[in-house]
Amino acid sequence: MQIKNSDKNFGFGTQIRKSPFFDATVRWGATGFSVYNHMYIPRDFGDPEKNFWNLVNDAILCDVAVERQVEITGPDAFKFIQQLTPRDLSKLSIGQCKYVLITNEQGGILNDPVLLRLGENHFWLSLSDSDILLWAQGVAVNSGLNVSIDEPDVSPLQLQGPKSREIMVKLFGENIRDLKYYWLKELELDDIPLVVSRTGWSTELGYELFLRDGTQGDKLWEMIMTAGNEYGLKPGHTSSIRRIEGGMLSYHADADIHTNPFEMGLDRLVTLDSDINFIGKKALIEIHKKGIKRQQIGLEIGGDFFKGPNTVFWQIFCDDKMIGKVTSAVYSPRLVKNIALAMVDKNFTKIGLKVSVEINGDSRDAIIVEKPFFDPKKSLPSS
Repeated sequence: MQIKNSDKNFGFGTQIRKSPFFDATVRWGATGFSVYNHMYIPRDFGDPEKNFWNLVNDAILCDVAVERQVEITGPDAFKFIQQLTPRDLSKLSIGQCKYVLITNEQGGILNDPVLLRLGENHFWLSLSDSDILLWAQGVAVNSGLNVSIDEPDVSPLQLQGPKSREIMVKLFGENIRDLKYYWLKELELDDIPLVVSRTGWSTELGYELFLRDGTQGDKLWEMIMTAGNEYGLKPGHTSSIRRIEGGMLSYHADADIHTNPFEMGLDRLVTLDSDINFIGKKALIEIHKKGIKRQQIGLEIGGDFFKGPNTVFWQIFCDDKMIGKVTSAVYSPRLVKNIALAMVDKNFTKIGLKVSVEINGDSRDAIIVEKPFFDPKKSLPSS
């Protein structure tokens, strides 16, 4: 859903929440929003290609308060978190973050959040677009574990791009350089309480600043934009171009409750050969034993350059047989190619295989290629 309005009246009512940064984003030029986790998220600051180049060349600031936090505390918090995810968390340190999957009893993916460990028994799940707060509270009811589960007053911003580190130094001082990839620090900025992590949904060098006081959203936004002015910082939105280049999963597009981790090539996030117990373990053992029937692949699609991302799933054919669907597609101005993520029959995943994609009645030639399409070793975000 995309909402645009020239007079900047975006209201649907109070059932769709505004972030603490909403007014600032409108003031800085946001003209379109969609709804994610029951909240507005800015989707339009002008030309998406310009937004992409701002990200990869300089830096952008994005309101991602829609990444709601599920806070889990209590004496059994660690044991409970491990029940939710198939990833082995036994080496997760205080102050560390992990990309995890939340699975159901059938092994389906319910969410792919970033897990942050703030204390011995203090965790946040930074969510993609689904109601894991309700899932976690439901799981807890009959778990027999002593945990408290809630949504705290926490709203993240993403500062992403190659100049983001210098902006952070200007804001927090030289010590911020020591923050490692997928680690966090609890900090204050002019009495604004924050958690700062080396994470972000861009596959570029970047940081997330988790605001812990929603009344100070406007102040925080303006402080960051002021600090970033000399570095070319621009207001922006999460880039579909960059995330597809990086092969990043978008929940509801590339995966859903009927998708299992092995189909996505996320075997590394599933631990089956240990004594840890988690929801869906029995099903995932069986899926792993039998093998998957479909698999996510990368595609390059010929023809005219796309004018925007796909808004429906496009069917894929090989020798007149429908073998799968394109889930996310976009034109990459850096690669000068139409690129896409797709889910196809496991028998049609060979690199170099030529297929066709049906786009609004038009058949286009395509070829299966390696993914990610750019920076496969993630040297940029981890630098």
